[in-house]
Amino acid sequence: MQPVSTASNRQAYLDWLRIASILAVFFLHSSMAYVSEWEWHLKNAQTSNLLMEFNFWLGRFRMPLLFFISGTVTYFMLKSRTTGAFIALRFRRLFIPLVFGMLVIVPPQIYMERLTQGFKGSFFHFYPSIFTTGVYPKGNMSWHHLWFIVYLFLYDILFAPLFKWIMSDSGKQRLSFFTSLANKKWIYLLMLPAIIIFTTLNRIFPETHDLIHDWCHHLYWISFLLTGFICINFPVLMDSLERNRRTSLLLAFLSIVAINYIRWNNLEPDHFFNNWHDWFIYAYRALYPFTAWAWIFTAIGYGKRYLNKKHRIQDYINQAVYPFYILHQTVIVIVVFYVMKSPDSVLSKFLFTFIISFALVTCIYHLFIKPYALTRFLFGMKPKKKEPKPAAETSETPLEKSAEILQPAVQMA
Repeated sequence: MQPVSTASNRQAYLDWLRIASILAVFFLHSSMAYVSEWEWHLKNAQTSNLLMEFNFWLGRFRMPLLFFISGTVTYFMLKSRTTGAFIALRFRRLFIPLVFGMLVIVPPQIYMERLTQGFKGSFFHFYPSIFTTGVYPKGNMSWHHLWFIVYLFLYDILFAPLFKWIMSDSGKQRLSFFTSLANKKWIYLLMLPAIIIFTTLNRIFPETHDLIHDWCHHLYWISFLLTGFICINFPVLMDSLERNRRTSLLLAFLSIVAINYIRWNNLEPDHFFNNWHDWFIYAYRALYPFTAWAWIFTAIGYGKRYLNKKHRIQDYINQAVYPFYILHQTVIVIVVFYVMKSPDSVLSKFLFTFIISFALVTCIYHLFIKPYALTRFLFGMKPKKKEPKPAAETSETPLEKSAEILQPAVQMA
């Protein structure tokens, strides 16, 4: 593995963390049918509380980390593009895969769910209903796990002029106060907006992923996206996260322990949303965004320290990770639909679901998406690089070529 040049347009540790966050999402979705606490499209008859606890931990920071990393990706995309060119690129890379996903990728998930609810008929009989029954869950039109693409597309389009201004000399001068946060432990003040938003608004606007009623989480996700953009725009902030990585890990560990101590001992406030004037309710709710930030800062700090090296396989994975995200939940739901019928243990079913789904998604990507221009376009990938044409063959020997090159020099002599 070779160190990344400081002159490169991307930093390897951010790509590794992006890959890790997608794998975390894949792990969580592979296990959702086998945990008891959260509703999901399909549920196995037996569930695992221990697997649910691991999901609970991942669920605190997996999407916040993905939005944070997306903020850094936006920075690098805007670095060599105008605002208009950036918006056009996001339309091609986000909006088109979203439409394709809603029409082709997501419907099989809904079909499998409807089969468990009593629907009789083939997928071809079911498919027209996505246009006639309305929006999920009552109807059959949905973006399901692609809500992240919807939200990211919306945020990037709305904030593109602001992002471009932040990157300008004028913006950097006006926002230079951010550099002072790199001193000592001031970096942790970046947590405050998300903590305030989540603590005060989540009661009124619980998470929906429906775009229209999700006001708390719109502001919540935007806070991670903007912070990621600002941190990469002012590199001293990233340096501060690297220096303070041990403090971040300590805060992350203590916060998740505090949350779980309250949960496991049934100390969560009774009538949580009704008795809103109790300070303990505010403190407990604040722990959720706090632990999200602490784990993100830990990942950035340790990633920058130890993962800022590029391996040749990274280019392949970077291309695959976006189509992988678009495909993964549909494949998982199909596998789970059949695995649920097996009498095996929860652990066996989860491991089978994880391994087979991963293999299927990888094969679909490698065999049907990566090689073809149309599928690359529909899945938001960059156009395939044209292979260089082989040099024209000639009958000249190396000695003849050398003589031809040297001939003008001989004539001059």
